[in-house]
Amino acid sequence: MDGADVIKLPGTEDKKSAKKRSKPSGFDPEKEERLRQQNLKRLAVLGQEDGSVKRLESLVFGAEDELLERLMERSSGMMLLQEEEEEEEDSGGEEEARQQLQPRKAAWVDEDDELEEEVDMRQRHRSGLMKGAAEAVMSTQKLQQRMKEQRTGNFVASSESLPSGILRMKKCLHANSARPSEDKLTTVQFHPSAQVVMTAGIDQSVSLFQVDGKTNPKIQSIHLERFPVHKARFSLDGETVIATSLRNRMFYLYDMMEGRVVPVPSVRGLNEARVKEFSVCPDGGALLLTGTNGYVHLLTLKTNEVVRSMKINGDVSGVAFSHDGSRVFVNSEEGEVYVWDMSSSRCVSRFTDDGCVKATSIAASQNGRYLACGSQAGVVNIYSQEACLNSTNPKPVRAVMNLLTSATSLSFNPTSEILAIASRVEDEAVRLVHLPSLTVFSNFPVAKRKIVYRASCLDFSPHSGFFSLANNKGHAPLFRSAHQSAPPVAAAPPGSC
Repeated sequence: MDGADVIKLPGTEDKKSAKKRSKPSGFDPEKEERLRQQNLKRLAVLGQEDGSVKRLESLVFGAEDELLERLMERSSGMMLLQEEEEEEEDSGGEEEARQQLQPRKAAWVDEDDELEEEVDMRQRHRSGLMKGAAEAVMSTQKLQQRMKEQRTGNFVASSESLPSGILRMKKCLHANSARPSEDKLTTVQFHPSAQVVMTAGIDQSVSLFQVDGKTNPKIQSIHLERFPVHKARFSLDGETVIATSLRNRMFYLYDMMEGRVVPVPSVRGLNEARVKEFSVCPDGGALLLTGTNGYVHLLTLKTNEVVRSMKINGDVSGVAFSHDGSRVFVNSEEGEVYVWDMSSSRCVSRFTDDGCVKATSIAASQNGRYLACGSQAGVVNIYSQEACLNSTNPKPVRAVMNLLTSATSLSFNPTSEILAIASRVEDEAVRLVHLPSLTVFSNFPVAKRKIVYRASCLDFSPHSGFFSLANNKGHAPLFRSAHQSAPPVAAAPPGSC
């Protein structure tokens, strides 16, 4: 695991000096210098140059003005300064929160943008960005916005733009091609706001990559000694990575703001032999740990202690939060689905998954409409969430029977138009379901060509522009959706695949 961009657990290495950054406007010079020196000391503890940390900071935190402003208001012990220069290609395309803030000049906007110069859109390399003849002339500011819309975050805009039958999807370079895993991958996840993807696996590492679909350069790798990673997830705010292992009671927190790996050796109030399966609560401040004998435990990240527990009959097969986090669906291996109210910790509904003998997975869509339950037989039942909350015997709106082995992974895309299902038992056992029509796309994966192998984890980027999976070969195949609300562009904008 050698290399300047590999982070290992803190040791007794000498501290290294780092160059001072130029000061942002509006800051007290003395206070800023003091904060900068504290930050450099934290980085030096890791015994590495701060180049990769700076790059991660720029990608993860530089992409979100709202997050940056919040971080700048924090105390000096929790503060990282933003890189002054942020280029358009590095800032990422998924920045919808930017529109909710007070206008401020982005680093990549030049003086010409302020002049509202008009551009002839009828030229060949711009015509693909037009949405009608009325847009023959467009201001430079509107053109920049239109180009951003064509980037990663907005390739699946509405149900009308995503027809059933054939899914237009392009195979890109593996997301982790810059650092393939030496063993099978167990995790792939896109960052909630930046153009970054994380992979983790049995080779005791967690890696972060910038997603551009072309080179996908590595940002950092974290090596966790004697800790094969079973599952890793970003916190809701994207500032922390939580990683659990196969047989350990201990788990790790990687604080990306400070570049610090924090072991959590035990959890107060938790009587479990290991911490393995977990879900990040939608409120961002807690984890829901899957225990033994039907228990699920709510752990607060503020104090790393269990605040309450809930119990079902039988062993827990999977958990899924409702879109607002007010309810959690827990299914048992026996095929019973329990619906818990998170505020009162009461079971408010319970039903049997139709035809299920042994349950293996569960997932809920972010629009609050669908609930998917997977079984050992490979059948995935899709329910209406409303029916599950109001009936003790809901019937699935569709039973997907395209898998021949256990349905071990389920994932809805953020727009709730696609359900990805997979089995880690068989090669190429991944299917994508078009939810408006409840039909399976016929062209994924590609027939007679092995790309997927055995998938153990599935994820979509925050606006469904990318889809990736973790497989048993140590790779994270990456696909980019070609479906868009506007006609295909004649010349792809920077950062496109």
